[in-house]
Amino acid sequence: MIEVSSFKGEAVAVMGLARSGLTAAAALAAGGAFVWAWDDREESRRSAAHQGIPLVDLYSCDWEKVETLVLSPGIPHTFPKPHPVAARALAAGVAIICDVDLLARAVPEAKYIGITGTNGKSTTTALVGHILQRAGHEVQVGGNIGTPVLDLQRLGADGSYVLELSSYQLERMPSMALDVAVLLNITPDHLDRHGGFEGYVEAKRRIFEQTKDTGAAIISMEDPRSRGICMELMAEGKKRIVPISTASRAGGGVYVADGVLIDDIDHGAESACDLKEAPALPGRHNWQNAAAAYAVARLMGVAPQVIADALADFPGLAHRQEKLRTIGSVSYINDSKATNSDSAAKALACYRAIHWLAGGQFKEKTLGEALDYLPHVHRVYLFGEAAEKFEGELRGKVEITRFVTMADALASAHKAAQAEGRPAVVLLSPACASFDQFRDFEDRGDQFRRMVNDLLTGAASSGGAE
Repeated sequence: MIEVSSFKGEAVAVMGLARSGLTAAAALAAGGAFVWAWDDREESRRSAAHQGIPLVDLYSCDWEKVETLVLSPGIPHTFPKPHPVAARALAAGVAIICDVDLLARAVPEAKYIGITGTNGKSTTTALVGHILQRAGHEVQVGGNIGTPVLDLQRLGADGSYVLELSSYQLERMPSMALDVAVLLNITPDHLDRHGGFEGYVEAKRRIFEQTKDTGAAIISMEDPRSRGICMELMAEGKKRIVPISTASRAGGGVYVADGVLIDDIDHGAESACDLKEAPALPGRHNWQNAAAAYAVARLMGVAPQVIADALADFPGLAHRQEKLRTIGSVSYINDSKATNSDSAAKALACYRAIHWLAGGQFKEKTLGEALDYLPHVHRVYLFGEAAEKFEGELRGKVEITRFVTMADALASAHKAAQAEGRPAVVLLSPACASFDQFRDFEDRGDQFRRMVNDLLTGAASSGGAE
């Protein structure tokens, strides 16, 4: 744990005592702050008290005595409406920050690489960390990707933190000064938390407000909002801009042509590697991730061949088009992280003869671009809350079967795919959040992995269509 001493002798409130909140409270206390910690869940408060975290009811405390509120990213302070504790802090003029801001205060000498985007940020963050480690750099990877930033190791001036940053975190890290900032894409997501799409775009744009003037901005040119931000920053002329693209040439940047990654950072348009030979990076969306990671590594001084070798042996991440195994001629893919239609569309674009498992809690109005790839789909197996809505949208366009549970959907897809006796893919890419039947997307993906493993022993449950 990294101690935070910049609030020594001051009262700091911490609201939300999940893993990052607990670490933040402990780090502040270790640094000499007077911690006032709270959580709406009694179970979380008991756990914190057991670990020696001081509890103060933030609904009734004297906010005039508090300097700062460290607010869990999942708790709103603006839209759709401020949480009552956030509202009290705002009324008292108390600054609201997150644990990423605490890291920036605690370790200002290190280098910081921040990566955001609607989709692909976890893979890109892990990929940057993988490349830098292969190059011998001292690096720590964390943030929204899973490891709370204050649980990382303390680094010196030669070390680099590679951080996945959500739109929620970007709103609450005023002390951060990134050396390299990456924007992968912007498509509608979390609109209720940002008051609509424009608010979400503005939240993503903030990553460049938290970037040093001497730093670099790596920006995709493929969606109109990201491209617009890139043009604005180029016009301002304050930062080095490195465009990336998989759709067209990106002068002075990194782009992909027919799967070949082209390095034009020095305006030489050199072929760096063939991404079709990187098994853990299938599809155009992963080529975008690779282009961004390549650009970061080049700016950090890594040699092109070292980057190419690291791209080729990148192991990939769990729940992101994770190939679990092949049974007969059928591949089983865990893409549980696809919690929206755009992510599902990217997975559907990568395969043919797909038996598609989809469903859960749907956050959007339609399946959008996922519908464009229905010619790749042999049959859809729907489950969870969204099954009825999806059936209405897909009826007449593709064969559909509805189920109550993912286990039943998988059992049916397995039986059908194996009976066809030809190469096929059983793909879990739900296009939905998981909270109707699972703790989170990781739990959903882990259960899917176990079910697929059970198929080899005949332990999977039999079908059960509604």
